[in-house]
Amino acid sequence: MAIVGSGVPTNRTNIALPAEVSSEIIAKTQEESAVMKLARPVALPGRGAEIPVIVSDPTAEWVSETGLKPVSNPTLDKKIMSAYKLATIVPFSNEFRRDASALFNALVGRLPLVLAQTFDATVFHGSAPGSNFDTFASVQAQALDTDVYAGLVAADADIADNGGITNGFVISPKGKSVLLGATDTTKRPLFINNVSEGAVPMILGAPTYQSKGAYKAGESTDVVGFAGDWTKALYGIVDGINVSYSEEATLTAGTAQSPVQINLFQQNMFAVRVEMEVGFRADTSVFNALTFTADSE
Repeated sequence: MAIVGSGVPTNRTNIALPAEVSSEIIAKTQEESAVMKLARPVALPGRGAEIPVIVSDPTAEWVSETGLKPVSNPTLDKKIMSAYKLATIVPFSNEFRRDASALFNALVGRLPLVLAQTFDATVFHGSAPGSNFDTFASVQAQALDTDVYAGLVAADADIADNGGITNGFVISPKGKSVLLGATDTTKRPLFINNVSEGAVPMILGAPTYQSKGAYKAGESTDVVGFAGDWTKALYGIVDGINVSYSEEATLTAGTAQSPVQINLFQQNMFAVRVEMEVGFRADTSVFNALTFTADSE
C-alpha cells in the first residue's frame, strides 16, 4: 500500500541510526535485489555521473619482430547516470518506541525487500523514473512454450549476436516452475539434479537468481525471467539510506480513488520515511526477456 505524506509535518526529526544498522539496510537491499547482485556498482554523486561505454573493442594483429605495431582506436561513448529517489513511509504504533532495537530490527526486516522489489520491477518492466534510467521493458523476447531449452539457447545466441556473453539469469517464481517442468525425452528434468534440491542454480553455465520483480502478467503471454550480459549493466546509490520520522503528520494511504487518512498523533502512531537515490544504466541490446503463454500450462 503506497503511503505519501499530506501537509507539513510539525514534528519530524532524523532517527540516529547506528552506522552498522544503516549499512545493514543497504546490504540487505542489495541481497534482495537480483539486479544489484548481478550488475556492477559504481560511485554515484547526487548530481549524477558520466558513465563511459565501450562501443567497439580494440583490435590486435600479428607483427614481425621489428615490425610496426598497429594502432587500435576503440570507439567510446558516454551515458549519463542520474539519481532518482525511491521512497516509502511505514507507520508504527508508539509501542515500538519502548524498545529501540525492535524498531531497528523492524526497519532492517521490512524495508530492504520493499526497496529491492520495486527497483527490480522497474528495471525489468517499469516505466523509467527519468530519461537517464534504462529498463528492459522493450528487450528482445524469447518464448519458452514449445521448447524451454531451445528458447534459452535462442536468448543466449541473440545476446552473443549483439556482442555480449550471457553470464546471469533472473527468473521469477513462475519462471522457476516453467524450468522445473522442462524434461528430456525420457521425462528426466533438465535443470535440476534431483527433486530434493528443487532449485535451478545454473542455466547454460550461468548463475541463476530469483526475483518476484522479474514477473509480469500479460493478456496472453507472461514475462517470467531475463537473461543477459550483466557486465554491461551498472547501478549507483547516493549517500546510502535516508531515514526520518514524524509523530504529527497526517498520511494519505489507500488509492487516489479511495484515500484513507491516518492521523499519527490522534492514533498514537509515528511513521518512518525511508528514501534512497539510485540510478541504473545498461546496454539493453545484450538482454533478453523470457516469456511463457499464460494459459499453456
